[in-house]
Amino acid sequence: QVQLVESGGGSVQSGGSLRLSCAASGFTGSRYSMAWFRQAPGKEREGVASINNAGATTYADPVKGRFTISQDNAVNTLYLQMNSLKPEDTAVYYCAGSDSSATYWFLVRGRWRYWGQGTQVTVSS
Repeated sequence: QVQLVESGGGSVQSGGSLRLSCAASGFTGSRYSMAWFRQAPGKEREGVASINNAGATTYADPVKGRFTISQDNAVNTLYLQMNSLKPEDTAVYYCAGSDSSATYWFLVRGRWRYWGQGTQVTVSS
């Protein structure tokens, strides 16, 4: 079974940086998509960025130019480099996975099958 385990969350001041990691295991096919979502208190879970096995990426407008999604297939790990953080980036960040290489187009919660437990990111002003 697929397991996703996030790490790297924490507290940072506005303008700072953090890098999130997601260790993935259990994928059996060569085609897949991975993504980061986030959920702030009282808000819906929203897509942040996604990537597929070919390295194609998608970003949500609020994070374009500040966040970078990447993967290291040698260690089965997904990353999210977050720069120029703002208080509105405060949320629980979730790693998500799919067995399809096309899912990366869709930063919509219902399209993603596998989920991690989440890691808290807090940005103070």
